[in-house]
Amino acid sequence: MTSSAPKAKNLSLFGFFALTATMVMTVYEYPTFASSGISLVFYLILAGIFWFLPVALCAAEMATIEGWDKGGVYTWAGKSLGEKWGFANIFFQWFQITVGFVTMIYFILGALSYVVDWQALNNDPLTRFIGVMVVFWGLTFSQFKGTKLTATIAKLGFILGIAIPAIVLFSLTIGFFATGGVSDMDLSLSSMIPDFSQLNTVVVFVSFILAYAGIEASATHANEMKNVKRDYPIAIILLVLLAIGLNTIGGIAIGAVVPEKSLGLSVGVVQGFEGLFGHFIENPELLVRIIAVFIAFGVCAEVSAWVVGPSWGMLEAGRDGLLPKKLAETNQYDVPVNFLILQGIIVTIWAAVLTFGGSGANVSFFTAISLTVVIYLVGYIIFFISYITVVLKFKDLPRAFEIPGGSTVKMLTAIAGLIISVLALGISFIPPAQLGGGAADTAYMSILVISFVITLCIPFIIYARMRGKTNN
Repeated sequence: MTSSAPKAKNLSLFGFFALTATMVMTVYEYPTFASSGISLVFYLILAGIFWFLPVALCAAEMATIEGWDKGGVYTWAGKSLGEKWGFANIFFQWFQITVGFVTMIYFILGALSYVVDWQALNNDPLTRFIGVMVVFWGLTFSQFKGTKLTATIAKLGFILGIAIPAIVLFSLTIGFFATGGVSDMDLSLSSMIPDFSQLNTVVVFVSFILAYAGIEASATHANEMKNVKRDYPIAIILLVLLAIGLNTIGGIAIGAVVPEKSLGLSVGVVQGFEGLFGHFIENPELLVRIIAVFIAFGVCAEVSAWVVGPSWGMLEAGRDGLLPKKLAETNQYDVPVNFLILQGIIVTIWAAVLTFGGSGANVSFFTAISLTVVIYLVGYIIFFISYITVVLKFKDLPRAFEIPGGSTVKMLTAIAGLIISVLALGISFIPPAQLGGGAADTAYMSILVISFVITLCIPFIIYARMRGKTNN
């Protein structure tokens, strides 16, 4: 039975902060940052100020416009640019996470394989696929009782999977240097500014932008906050500052103790803790295993938050008649169960493609990953255009939060985010170095461009079809 009753105000400031933090802040990304050396500081600050902060501020303002706090990007783009653009925006946000689930769970399995010393969980395709299914479907079913449970998982995930590992990591790093430890990373100021004459420099920058992606998705929960007008902007701005700081320190901590040549992006965090604990004690395995369990739980909380995040926006689209009625139905906890099951089926298909078709130089694997990146960036382009339209055409609507400085500062903020999103979109079509060039690069580009065009058209085809039914 479809429910349109207002959602209960279950989310406190900390609950919402934890939910959003688990969607954006992830300890397992520290090795990716560390692989860029000390220039990670430059990348994180640049991406944080000129992209992450604009996304957060624009989302905070649009989410607190009277009547716009429900549906996230679907509502924001729909109200400012038109309904079909709102549907396209939420579709693109939702589409990318269907692949993102698989890559997030890969890390969980990698951490657990270390904990229980079962390498097949990380290396054997069939075992890995079964592992992805158990984790994803288990977390999906856990969401059927509503946001209160999601928020509880998020709070525990933030404390165990982000806060505790980060505190331990930073404490060990301070102790490492204080006791004469020598960094494997070049920490000189001259190495902080990357060489922009190298193509790889701009390609790497995209990965730092995407590390901050997702902060706007939690806005679909804004109307469940106890005091949305006061707490939403506070939570978002605190998160921006904390994310930039923790990511910077975390990347340096990993890079300091793990040589770049032996740094594994999927197990780099475990390597970092091994190196740091090993500096102080002879047999650190037990402590490292405990931390690995905590981090794995934190990623489970991230998956849990993303399972329902974009789904709420899609639910709003369904209630507006843009999805089949069955997909818009909710249970007694106002959870779109049918839609979550459909989402699970799609994730299962992606998991099969990526697990059984993926390898170090596999075109289908890299194309699938890159397709989600470019689609997500299109969503951000629509997002920033929506905000610019709000500034120009809807400036008189009452809102609880506004970017300070007037229309000029608002426009500059949105334009900065828009320009970086457009540049990142173009850069994302560059073939990965792992493909090796030649025919593989050609196949990659051809498949990616065709898939990109088809995926871009899907929400507009659905919209035209569903609106045609409504009008008839």
